Amino acid sequence: MDVYGKALLDFYTTGHAETLWLNNSYGEPEEMPVDVFFRKKNEMPQLELIAMRMCRGSILDIGAGAGSHALALQRDGKDVTAIDVSEGCVEVMKKRKVKKALQGDVFRYKGRKFDTLLLLMNGIGLCGTVNGFNDFLRHIPALLAPGGQVIFDSSDIRYLYDDLDMPASAYYGEISYQYTYKGEKGSWFNWLYLDQDLLKKLANAAGWNCEILFDDGEDQFLVQLTLKTDEKEASYL
Repeated sequence: MDVYGKALLDFYTTGHAETLWLNNSYGEPEEMPVDVFFRKKNEMPQLELIAMRMCRGSILDIGAGAGSHALALQRDGKDVTAIDVSEGCVEVMKKRKVKKALQGDVFRYKGRKFDTLLLLMNGIGLCGTVNGFNDFLRHIPALLAPGGQVIFDSSDIRYLYDDLDMPASAYYGEISYQYTYKGEKGSWFNWLYLDQDLLKKLANAAGWNCEILFDDGEDQFLVQLTLKTDEKEASYL
């Protein structure tokens, strides 16, 4: 089982987890508080509450983690399916009574179509790189019902380089991470943070409308994507 999933499963089972360390490609290791993945709805920030209010119809919660957003939506009577690549996360979600919890990679998912794709806690980072985000934009129309939407948050992490040199050969929002838990190291993985200007440029070039729904004033923002082709099809009706 992946080390991230082990940490979440320990916390769920015992109410405690040892320190989950996050090694990174830009500085010193950081401690990742495990309890943040188990927040109740009244503990979530405004950005996440707005995102959940925007969800409509059938929802796919991508990179659902411990399932806190899926549970909040489920308790509000929403039709939500949660998916995560982590075996440990999916086990935790099932123990927490998420009704529909799937283990899998969204890039390989070929099941039902959804009205809303939701990625929170910078879930869009799973794209890994700018090229990965472009691949995501090409793949997800196959997951969306007509008129569907994609809702996610991201962050402009330019501030990390106030005292560091910007990367010379890659976009500054492309980061590598590695989890360490109980002395066990996971595999390194890529994670993406997009600034608003690049996000809008990439989305528009790929045929998406991109609307910034909320900006918290601290470099984090909430996005809604809808396909431009949906507008064209509607105009002919």
